Amino acid sequence: MRVLIAFDKFKDALTARQACATAATALREKHPDWTLDLCPLTDGGEGFCETLTVAAGGRLEVFSVSGPRGAAIQAPAGFVQSRNLPDSIQAQLSVPPSATLAVIGLASASGIELLRPGQRDPWQTTTYGTGELIHAVARQNVSALLLGLGGSATNDLGLGALAALGFKFSGRPTPSTWSSLSRMEGKINLPPLFIACDVTNPLLGPHGATATFGPQKGLKPDDLARLETEMARMAALLCTACGKSMALADTPGAGAAGGLGFGLMVAAGAKLVPGFDLVSTWLDLPARLAAADLVLTGEGRFDATSLAGKGPGSLVREARRMGKTVHVFAGSLGGPADQALHAITPPGLPLGEALTRTAELLAAAVRQEL
Repeated sequence: MRVLIAFDKFKDALTARQACATAATALREKHPDWTLDLCPLTDGGEGFCETLTVAAGGRLEVFSVSGPRGAAIQAPAGFVQSRNLPDSIQAQLSVPPSATLAVIGLASASGIELLRPGQRDPWQTTTYGTGELIHAVARQNVSALLLGLGGSATNDLGLGALAALGFKFSGRPTPSTWSSLSRMEGKINLPPLFIACDVTNPLLGPHGATATFGPQKGLKPDDLARLETEMARMAALLCTACGKSMALADTPGAGAAGGLGFGLMVAAGAKLVPGFDLVSTWLDLPARLAAADLVLTGEGRFDATSLAGKGPGSLVREARRMGKTVHVFAGSLGGPADQALHAITPPGLPLGEALTRTAELLAAAVRQEL
């Protein structure tokens, strides 16, 4: 039996790599003769840089940058030789075979998991550290940059990142001070910048960055309309400063990471690329899936959003199309459990305790079901 073990992260509990290793250990105990292929997934959030860099035999380097609330943190960046990438990825990212590609993840510098729940407040958080990370890797003689968007703690339109990249503002670009900000200007020169993103939300409106993701980042319901209004005003100012059309706000993905996708498209000419498709090709997932007899995947919560382009959901859909047997293990499910979908958390177990026991619960569920 050949098993593909391809988990995404269990938020606040296990990285994708840890989840894969936990499931593999449980399987080896019960089925020592099975062949296991471990393939950690990433949706552009936590682990994006490390997963892709390691898979391509690249080099990781750590940089000191500002976290989402300004505290100094260490964030990784990856440097990959493009000759180690599939030809289609080289073409998609416009890098010649002899070039170096930098890989970074927003979650490493501006991620929500860097903050305790009580610190999460999109009025106070900033992408400044992500801008610092972009600036640092752009000086390393790279031909292109790949930025993974996901897991952000921010809703600042990417203005913090633009400030770190040299954009000038008439005040601090943090949302809490936007009301006094009336002018911005600058020009950003970077190698080609590609943004890996599966979020299709526009910048504004009922499906935009603030309305959809703001509450997850600590935004109070009474503040939603005010922040949305300020986002629209700042977006218009940025477009005017860069000579770009506000129509970019309607681009699918413009609302990713609290509008960072929009900010980088407008001010730095960034291009959005489908995240899971890129990751799948990068990791040679179709071939590994074809070779598998059984597929194990999962994440912290598996629900309708998982089937809307996210890693495990896309993997499940493709595996079923190929006639593979699939088992999904998740901390919680957005629907009823069945023979293929398994919630690893016992009913009534408090979330705090479940998070500390995620590895134990995942291993137990894998042993029980397989």
